[in-house]
Amino acid sequence: MRTSLKVAAAVVAASVLALTGCSGGGGGAGDTTKPFRVVAFTSGNQTPVGAWWVKAVTEKAQELGWDLKMVQGDFDFQKMNPAVESAIGQGADAIIDGYTDAASIGSIVTAANDAGIPMFAVDAGTESNAAFALNVTTNQQQIVDKTVGAISDKIGGLKGKTVMVIGHDPHPGIRLRSQLAVQAFEKAGATVVGGEPRQVKSPATGRTEALNFVADYLSANPNGIDAVWAGWDDAALGAVQALSEAGSTAPVTGVDALAESIAAIQKGGNFLATVEQPWPQILDDVFTQMQAYQKDKTLPSTNFKAVDVTLVTKDNAASITPSDKLG
Repeated sequence: MRTSLKVAAAVVAASVLALTGCSGGGGGAGDTTKPFRVVAFTSGNQTPVGAWWVKAVTEKAQELGWDLKMVQGDFDFQKMNPAVESAIGQGADAIIDGYTDAASIGSIVTAANDAGIPMFAVDAGTESNAAFALNVTTNQQQIVDKTVGAISDKIGGLKGKTVMVIGHDPHPGIRLRSQLAVQAFEKAGATVVGGEPRQVKSPATGRTEALNFVADYLSANPNGIDAVWAGWDDAALGAVQALSEAGSTAPVTGVDALAESIAAIQKGGNFLATVEQPWPQILDDVFTQMQAYQKDKTLPSTNFKAVDVTLVTKDNAASITPSDKLG
């Protein structure tokens, strides 16, 4: 979520967009006489960042003269995975995955391996995985260090304080950073409500669930929360609403740098900070590696890279492009 997780549950279907470019330095991997054939797919195309990724990949493929087949999965893996496998079966030189971790695409990984086609990825899990020739994502430990540090500075240290952590384990990035946040707070002497992240069940209802977590806790423990750490902005916005309605000044941090979050941070109040994840930079990095492979079948020297992030506060919020306004 690497990403915004504001996705409404819907009837889903995988769609394939075939795009053939006729300009630029096309060519199959190591063979400039044939078009470079790429299968692209994402399960998260209904999120703002996922929709941006589809558009950005499509436009870059046109610019490079690639023959692109785009599969948009709408979080329905039972429909998306066979569509991607079918596209691979029709022939490809490379595959690019956007925001879909290897655990959800086992059959695609098998199809790619059987066909000998390398798969490049943006935010496809939080650690090295042999499924990918390259996966570039964001540094989860750095996200935690920056947000936990901001909370500590705001409330005068963490020792003896009570903090709620809100997570969503099905998303690997949120799962890892939520776990790391619990560890960081406890190491600093804070008490984490329940001793573990409060788990949002569905991205579609994340804001409401987070609001209820905080409101219910405050109802039983008035003024009992010193801060709320949320693994993504939509949940953070729910926590902000609950705290505001209860008259609490406890700060909240999120991750995503949504326009709504940035506006709330600039306004002042409970929303203390969020995190910008540099998705355009990450995608450019992946494309550079794919072009190297196109030229002479050169694969990256490492299959996993975690890049730096930016803490968004009132001081720099005006200079940040919101993740849901990338294009």
